[in-house]
Amino acid sequence: MQLLEQRILKDGQVRPGNVLKVDCFLNHQLDITLLDEIGKAFYETYKNDGINKILTIEASGIAIACMTARHFGVPVVFAKKAKSKNIDGDVYTSTVHSFTYGKDYDITLSKKFLGPEDKVLIVDDFLAVGKAMHGLLDVCKQAGATVGGIGIAIEKGFQPGGETLRGQGYKLTSLAIVDYMDDEGNLRFRPQE
Repeated sequence: MQLLEQRILKDGQVRPGNVLKVDCFLNHQLDITLLDEIGKAFYETYKNDGINKILTIEASGIAIACMTARHFGVPVVFAKKAKSKNIDGDVYTSTVHSFTYGKDYDITLSKKFLGPEDKVLIVDDFLAVGKAMHGLLDVCKQAGATVGGIGIAIEKGFQPGGETLRGQGYKLTSLAIVDYMDDEGNLRFRPQE
């Protein structure tokens, strides 16, 4: 998605350790117009796939999920990272390792919001190694839900997450794939197909 790539080049910051900071438009301060275009792009890709739920993980994926769901006209469900007294009843649980925070945590999702009748589009802001995505896929497996596709705003193509998921047969759409980053702030995108 050329619009997203241009915005990353204009306002993104490459930090040491393969960190791409896009907090001024994607995951702290939100550019709603850009997010709506991201949601529309996911809709155009998956509109004929019978999606009836959008699934993500808190917190950065929620805005993308909401804008995507707006185009599909379906609900958003998100896995929580923190234990909450607000979740009642049975839950699906999976352990995820966070690259950003350098720790493991359990994600939970109430069983009443995801089941075998659901065909989900999983969306998130970033895909690198794929630990969060594997946690969400595990939750879908526990629920008996079908994964209709995976939509990622920014994939770090030099890390194994995308290749692994594609190799497992998932329909994965990444709107911007960064193939190279260095500590001097340089980055290069994979050419659009």
